[in-house]
Amino acid sequence: MATVSEVKDEPGQPPALTSLSLAEAAQEARSKEQIITPFDVSGGVDEQGKPKAIDYDKLVDNFGSQRIDKPLLERFEMVTGHKPHRMLRRGLVFSHRDLNLILDKYEKGIPFFLYTGRGPSSDSMHVGHTIPFEFTKYLQDVFDVPLVIMLTDDEKFFHTPKLSLHDVYRFTIQNAMDIIAVGFDMKKTFIFADTEFVDSGHASAFNTNVREMGKRTTINQIRGTFGFNDSNNIAEFNFPAMQSATAFATSFPFIFGTDAKKVAKVPCLIPCAIDQDPYFRQCRDNAPKMGYVKPAIIHSVFLPSLRGSESKMSASDADSSIFLSDTDNQIKKKVGKAFSGGQDTAELHREIGGRTTVDVPFQYLTFFMEDDDKLEDIRVAYEKGEMQSGEMKMACTKELQAYVSGFRERRKAVTDEVRKEFMRPRQLAFKGMPNEKQCQEARSRRIKILEYELERLKRED
Repeated sequence: MATVSEVKDEPGQPPALTSLSLAEAAQEARSKEQIITPFDVSGGVDEQGKPKAIDYDKLVDNFGSQRIDKPLLERFEMVTGHKPHRMLRRGLVFSHRDLNLILDKYEKGIPFFLYTGRGPSSDSMHVGHTIPFEFTKYLQDVFDVPLVIMLTDDEKFFHTPKLSLHDVYRFTIQNAMDIIAVGFDMKKTFIFADTEFVDSGHASAFNTNVREMGKRTTINQIRGTFGFNDSNNIAEFNFPAMQSATAFATSFPFIFGTDAKKVAKVPCLIPCAIDQDPYFRQCRDNAPKMGYVKPAIIHSVFLPSLRGSESKMSASDADSSIFLSDTDNQIKKKVGKAFSGGQDTAELHREIGGRTTVDVPFQYLTFFMEDDDKLEDIRVAYEKGEMQSGEMKMACTKELQAYVSGFRERRKAVTDEVRKEFMRPRQLAFKGMPNEKQCQEARSRRIKILEYELERLKRED
């Protein structure tokens, strides 16, 4: 095919505005690169205007992270004595920053903590939201370490015009109970909502780290990282400093103790979906300047939308998602409408087989089916045409119904009293925990500060 430079301009046309160049320009206009940010996830569009699946290899290259490869998985199993989680085995948790350093520290008996979170945007979470939490629970069980879960209700309020503070706080309470139902150990887990915690008497050290991080982060850095412009409100520009502060153990003296010099050396491992990485690139850039260890990160892929792998499951689109509150019948109906990699007719499917790489029900099985051998049997049968699309959807429906049913039973046991205890600032049980004397000294210092503040307010009155 001729290129623009090889074709002379047509008579009467300005330079380069030939029919060929216009066609190529239109083709370029139709194609769009994938977008992966904390606020927008899309696999992009090809030259024919068709949606493309998310390219995770491209993300690793663009973000500058590292692939989780076979040698790292082998080392993980050797160091922990545990078989890697199915999401690690299948490449669904696929990328990292400094996971090898966390394994080094674990081998040496150096304590670390886990940090993950959720931006509450709906009353009920969907199964895609449970992916990082289920994996985080696995890490907590394997490493026997404390976990901090941040519920960013303020960020959802800042970024979503239609949501009120009342809305996001209501979502926060329900989401906290959903997260607890994943099965976290209360003795080792602290959950907090930004709108509650940052204004409490326990957040002094946290707020200090927010200010230190904010001072070191420029407006241009935030614009470049998140794509913000003059239409974004000032609260959105400040929020990344808050999300970063949770990655530092010194933000939580009631958990890690008051010896700031010692606690500053406690590293953090953050399991999250890959769209959250921009927050922590900023955090990692500034951590050494603040005297802290860079947080390590481990990335998961997105659970695809029911409509296809070019976008993730979204709480704002009920038809794209399987919610944890869905009934068995609702799950069956939704999976029945899911994008299929099967052929147009049963005869053609038997002849050339299905495409598991784009088949959403099969993709869901890779996330939720524990048995590797059974999953491989299903893959082979589908690709050979021995299993029809309807049978694939039935297998997926059965797996998801069992998963959601198990969650519903655990959720019934999560009372408001249980939630409040998870969200109460308190000492957690873990190796390297500060002793009771240190905790008492911290409480005494805090009481003196509050007494001083009370006296000052009385004098001003």
